[in-house]
Amino acid sequence: MKTLFGYLGKLIKGLWKTITFLRVALLNVLFIILVVAIWFGISNATKTTPPEQSQPSALVLNLNGPIVEKASYLTPLDSFKGSALGDDMPKENVLFDIVHTIRHAKTDPAITGLVLSLGDMPSTSLTKLRYIAKAINEFKSSGKPVFATGDFYSQSQYYLASYADKVYLSPEGSVLLKGYSAYGLYMKDFLEKMNVNAHIFRVGTYKSAVEPFMRNNMSPAAREAATRWLGQLWGAYTDDVATNRHIDVKVLRPNMETFLKEFRQSKGSLADLSLRLGLVDKLTSRHQVRRLLANKFGSNGADSYQSISYYQYKDSLPTEQPKANSDIAVIVASGEIKDGKESNGVVGGDTLAAQLRDARNDPHVKAVVLRVDSPGGSAFASEVVREELTTLKAAGKPVVVSMSSLAASGGYWISMAADKIIAQPTTLTGSIGIFSVIPTFEKGLSKLGIATDGVGTTPFSGEGVTSGLSDGAKQAMQLAIDHGYQRFISLVGKYRNMSTKQVDEIAQGHVWTGQDAVKNGLVDQLGDFDDAVDAAAKMAKLKHYNLQWMEEPLTPAQQLLKGLMSEAHASLGLNISSLIPEALQPAAQQLSTSASLLSKFNDPKGEYAYCLPCQVK
Repeated sequence: MKTLFGYLGKLIKGLWKTITFLRVALLNVLFIILVVAIWFGISNATKTTPPEQSQPSALVLNLNGPIVEKASYLTPLDSFKGSALGDDMPKENVLFDIVHTIRHAKTDPAITGLVLSLGDMPSTSLTKLRYIAKAINEFKSSGKPVFATGDFYSQSQYYLASYADKVYLSPEGSVLLKGYSAYGLYMKDFLEKMNVNAHIFRVGTYKSAVEPFMRNNMSPAAREAATRWLGQLWGAYTDDVATNRHIDVKVLRPNMETFLKEFRQSKGSLADLSLRLGLVDKLTSRHQVRRLLANKFGSNGADSYQSISYYQYKDSLPTEQPKANSDIAVIVASGEIKDGKESNGVVGGDTLAAQLRDARNDPHVKAVVLRVDSPGGSAFASEVVREELTTLKAAGKPVVVSMSSLAASGGYWISMAADKIIAQPTTLTGSIGIFSVIPTFEKGLSKLGIATDGVGTTPFSGEGVTSGLSDGAKQAMQLAIDHGYQRFISLVGKYRNMSTKQVDEIAQGHVWTGQDAVKNGLVDQLGDFDDAVDAAAKMAKLKHYNLQWMEEPLTPAQQLLKGLMSEAHASLGLNISSLIPEALQPAAQQLSTSASLLSKFNDPKGEYAYCLPCQVK
């Protein structure tokens, strides 16, 4: 026994020394980064800003990085973790900035056209793409040409490219249209082999967020629901592209036999196949594209055309709004919903409630647009937001919810009390249901010869992850989940003027697209963000107003750190991924993603209104 304890003691000491070393090393690296960043910041501050481009130019929409509803603040630790896992500092592109910039360029005489160069734009939801496409169509209405250039087009990139007057593709490139899917990992057998008991509590035939823990495949109900909304999304995508390219929609929906037949006729060339099917207008090399665009927009004297990048142009735009006595507050809820304060990419229930309260107390704010892009999360945090929203309405200020890609489960919970709910046809919403997952490890510990024993003062004192859950505890937990579900559907019935029975029939965790949600009474009308603003102005009887984007302000220290970390990364090309073997980086990234998701689950009662299947690929 002494030998065993001695061995454990040495093991713990060794682990502690390793942790201490890593902690000190991390702090030293961060310190060096900050010092170097300050030096570069000071040196760059002395450099003169290059003069603005005054010649007529094409605006190049060269988006690099994800398209988001709201920019997130990255702490130095987040930046270090991302670099260690092989990620660059993300250049986030706020959706509304993109649309505003294109709309401004439409009437700017210095902008002679638009070039879509989207090779670095990652996969983006169809709902966001449609809003950008709306701005591109508005730009085209000015008579200015729009061209798309690319070596390869991903599905998201090609959607926007299809709105161009001409689409150019490299002779060795391709248009990659995979369709939409909702696949997940199912781990029932794995958990059993690992001797982990996953205690599942849920309400809803279609509440499939917990299926990965209790099944080895997708349930028939979940498959039926997913097939419906995935089909609607893909139908919307292909209908839009077919209309833009003036081709038969069947071209975009071939079966494998038809695809292989067409591919053989193109002798295995994806570029030739794209050209023959009418997806692109011409196969051109990069040099040929530059020459074509130089003929259209003028040469810059350096074997290219007169142009200005999206980022240069966006930063040059005026930020002041016309003077108005009234404001419409815009509050963005983007990400999973957790209890407490807001953090990177996560909606904090307390933070969002505080923003709604600020809008209520601001005499200049006459109406509120709540922009929701969330799969849900903590049921308690969602209820905190709903209560604050009803208080805002009681103060006489109308609230309009604008649903983006996702407003499901908890995302619908925070939306349902609004005066009006507006969604796009491709929005995913509904998923009205509650669940809880509690893993316990008593079986695995027992096999290792470890048992939990002791005394407690109540029947619940001994319940836990090492001792398991008694039948009574399981029954109590399911009763709580049942209560939460009844609470959810009764609130939906109250705000949507439906009986509880009517709500239950369309709830049960069922995911709906926006077009189905309107038919089912969960949404008032189809429309985008612009329609939501117009509706808010009409309800508040406003003819002249400004949009007040309400955000949690960064402290001076946070602003300094954010700037320093960005400067250090840009100046040094910082990437610490070499510390992790390349073969292990995908696994490290997967672990980081899983840990990040788990860290967002912090409901005080362990009850979640979350739509896991809504993560479309």
